[in-house]
Amino acid sequence: MSANGFVSEDCKDNGSFVEARMHHFMANGKPLYFNGFNAFWLMCMASDPSTKTKVTDAFKQASKLGMNVVRTWAFSDGCSKPLQTSPGCYNEDMFKGLDFVISEAKQNGLHLILSLVNNWDDFGGKKQYVQWARDHGGQYLNSDDEFFSNVVVKGYYKNHVKSVLTRCNSITGVAYKDDPTIFAWELMNEPRCQSDLSGKLLQEWIVEMAAEIKSIDKNHLLEIGLEGFYGESMPDKKQSNPGYEVGTDFISNNQINNVDFATIHIYPDQWVPGSDEARAEFVEKWINSHIEDCKSILGKPLLIAEFGKSSTSAGYTVEARDEYFGTIFNMVYECARTGGSCSGTTFWQVMAEGMENWGDGYQVVLEQNPSTCAVIAQQSQKISSLNS
Repeated sequence: MSANGFVSEDCKDNGSFVEARMHHFMANGKPLYFNGFNAFWLMCMASDPSTKTKVTDAFKQASKLGMNVVRTWAFSDGCSKPLQTSPGCYNEDMFKGLDFVISEAKQNGLHLILSLVNNWDDFGGKKQYVQWARDHGGQYLNSDDEFFSNVVVKGYYKNHVKSVLTRCNSITGVAYKDDPTIFAWELMNEPRCQSDLSGKLLQEWIVEMAAEIKSIDKNHLLEIGLEGFYGESMPDKKQSNPGYEVGTDFISNNQINNVDFATIHIYPDQWVPGSDEARAEFVEKWINSHIEDCKSILGKPLLIAEFGKSSTSAGYTVEARDEYFGTIFNMVYECARTGGSCSGTTFWQVMAEGMENWGDGYQVVLEQNPSTCAVIAQQSQKISSLNS
């Protein structure tokens, strides 16, 4: 990038971008299906020369297992290893870490979904933006949910969007907005606005921010980062929720024109009290209900963007996790094989060896879990057969 902030002419790439047509992803005129994973830590590890090989190792392992997509954070706001140290001020070492992640993904044939801010306090999140508005913008704000309505906070977010999308990669020389390695942008990881269960506030925010992203970058697909909770637009559907609402509306949020595909997350061990049977029943209904909505109401593809099984949950074994992964993989493959709307998964989450203190119970260290790798590889093979 030149000193005046414009992207230079050599920041170009002629690869092909993934498109959404009706409820399918397409690349080079052919349907595209995904099998992949989450790894929120990639930029952090890549920014430190002593740990950046963990990124390369994870990508090589994933590629060997036939995986083709990774979801990760393009944010770290004001925390211990910040990308954004204060509004509009960036740590170049961290940005170079993200450059490395994108470059390595390309080397290993992986697409990336990059999330732009967190709903939660980890890595700063909406709480940090609201605090910045108090500290730097002279705003009197009572709630973190004012992230979605306060004009100063929204300005900070838009500035971050622009900084990331127009970034010229220091390794590849390609601006992020021109790089087909990136498959999609995500507005926010798991947005929730519990102060307004009508969903109106979040709906307005999504409309505004989706338009903002598309005004800068018309190449890439965009999704919201939703978990899949139903809201007021179709009240009957709220019976599919796990007993509560979070101020989102799966139907109306995803009907917004600039939103290209829908996502759901699945955490029965956190969301659904009771027996394993009740949880298994919830998972099946949750997936099938959203598959049907995406095909018949939204006409957009669906990605199961987070699911996993925690080693802290009752009765956990690696075998139980493998079986759970297998169940979800089978549902997705059958849906894709028969022309349905679900086009893939990214499980939560892969970690490299030696990252024990980063774990949350859901981590899969590929080198240490041959049986889980076998389940993943089998799914990759089946998904790949659809891509060919």
